[in-house]
Amino acid sequence: MLINHDTRCALDCVVDLLNTAPDEHSPDTLTDVDALCSFVERNAVSGVAELGEADLTAVREVRERLGGVFAAPDARGAAELVNALVAAAGTTPQLTDHDGYDWHIHYFAPGASVADHIAADGGMALAFLLVAGELERLRRCAAPDCRRAFIDLSRNRSRRYCDSRTCGNRLHVAAYRARQRESAESAAEAARS
Repeated sequence: MLINHDTRCALDCVVDLLNTAPDEHSPDTLTDVDALCSFVERNAVSGVAELGEADLTAVREVRERLGGVFAAPDARGAAELVNALVAAAGTTPQLTDHDGYDWHIHYFAPGASVADHIAADGGMALAFLLVAGELERLRRCAAPDCRRAFIDLSRNRSRRYCDSRTCGNRLHVAAYRARQRESAESAAEAARS
């Protein structure tokens, strides 16, 4: 699947935002305006004015709506959620070139709030995945103690973990140790017989 730079950045921003949400294994990390500023900087969200508590509340609401898209049972349900998200953001596609990037499309209106910016760009990026029939690429980590969001952009759609170096390796090592333990127990049982 070919994804352009802007769509990839918007998808990365969506995933990062979703992974700030609390779950049974981790606390909410988008708890104050400083955390929102860090998020905006980390994701190079452009055209953002000074942020305040209202922005934090609005971005957290967008986070909930984006989470619904990841949890949607089918493409029709996801499409309804994306349509509502994009419409509420007042999407206004426009060509722009800024910060050393060639011509690209912004889907948020000039002067839009950070929440509308994220909702419009993120919603459109998710819409492109839906149109391409790639809804199954929206995933949650398969590790039992991790539910982080990720988008599987592997060629064969086989990615199961948010990070193969942490969650994937941890599970593989645990499975290896369990096999070693089982083998040792079987050998000890055979020796006693």
